[in-house]
Amino acid sequence: MVLLLIASVPAWPYSRTWGYGPSGTVGAGVIVMLWLVLTGQV
Repeated sequence: MVLLLIASVPAWPYSRTWGYGPSGTVGAGVIVMLWLVLTGQV
């Protein structure tokens, strides 16, 4: 999960125009996984 967070940072000039799409998607995935771990689903 940490690798996905690092990979979603806009490091290249063309990816800076993507906005919050990639990091927002990864952030939502992290929140869902955290929720599942805390509730004992995983």
